[in-house]
Amino acid sequence: MHFVFVSSLVPVRAPASGYDIANRVIVDAVRLAGHRVSVIGFLQPGQEPDMPEQTRLLGRLEVTNARVSRMQQALWLKDAFVHGEPVSVAKMHAASPADLRAALESLGPVDGLILNSVQLPGAFLDLFRQWPCLFVAHNVEARSAADNAAGAASPVTRFLFRREARLLAELERELCTLARHVFTLAEADRAELGVGGDDRSSVLPLVTSITPPDGPAPRAVTCDAGMIGSWTWAANRAGLDWFLGEVVPRLPSDFSIAIAGSTGGDTPPAPGNVSFLGRVADARAFIRSCRVVPLISRTGTGVQLKTIETFEMGLPSVATLNALRGIAAPPSNCLAADDPDAFAAALVATVARSRAGEGLDLDGRAFHAAQLAGLGEALARGLARCGKQG
Repeated sequence: MHFVFVSSLVPVRAPASGYDIANRVIVDAVRLAGHRVSVIGFLQPGQEPDMPEQTRLLGRLEVTNARVSRMQQALWLKDAFVHGEPVSVAKMHAASPADLRAALESLGPVDGLILNSVQLPGAFLDLFRQWPCLFVAHNVEARSAADNAAGAASPVTRFLFRREARLLAELERELCTLARHVFTLAEADRAELGVGGDDRSSVLPLVTSITPPDGPAPRAVTCDAGMIGSWTWAANRAGLDWFLGEVVPRLPSDFSIAIAGSTGGDTPPAPGNVSFLGRVADARAFIRSCRVVPLISRTGTGVQLKTIETFEMGLPSVATLNALRGIAAPPSNCLAADDPDAFAAALVATVARSRAGEGLDLDGRAFHAAQLAGLGEALARGLARCGKQG
């Protein structure tokens, strides 16, 4: 069958963000199942499409608020109110309905569309109704916006996030109604989206690549605990603030912590045993230099790609329950803890074992193989719906 993956951002050659990684893996997995996949969407500046010959670009578009001017952010907000759409959806009007139609028609006969997240599909929903559709809900966008509203510092920001939450909820309902099958990345998201039945939805167990990871290897440790992320994203920052404010004060002063990734110039206060490294040249090499990886997500839906990557690398970790969403079977070297005291105690115990020379690393290939098998099975159930009527 020939599917078209319709996405705000197309899969790229060197995926870095969790969204980019998930996009490429889903497309690769559909191709691995023997289907033809074409792609339509935008490309962020500095990126290159993964498979250019199968990709129809709508243009290059920077969609990250932190990387554009205040004027551009104001224009997006204006367009959102003009169109009555969420801001993330209004950004997609850099293309026109004619652009989308021309891109689709250039691909020849199509058996079905895979509508990836709400942004581009939501901006041109009426156009996509002409084809059998599947919907990939990376997370429950309305819930994320509502969480951001609850944590907003100003009334204006709170109003804007509440508006996003309301409009995103409407779009998610429309997309779930339109779709012959809905894919989510976490079990809890199926019920929240109203598609809990197996005939309506499937959970996609993710991997970071369809290629198996490397097996265990010796590693040089430079810090006790370390984590990497885009800390300018509200959900990530909420986890970081919780970790620094609630967990770190419960750790010994000689417990070294390294934090990589951008904080957007707003580095939070922290004691002397915490180092902020900014961008690092090799994210995997950095994580491998840490005795334990704290997985600190506190809010959000969908799945945490950093959790999956840690498990694929076989590294010991301590995780909040939210960081484990979408993971059916965490590896044995992951300790779950939601309470700050329990989280800190689990970190101290893991590091003590590591300092004593106990080998805590596992072979992440077993986790990867189980996830990939589950991904293929879940995709097969949903993709088959495009071959059925209704």
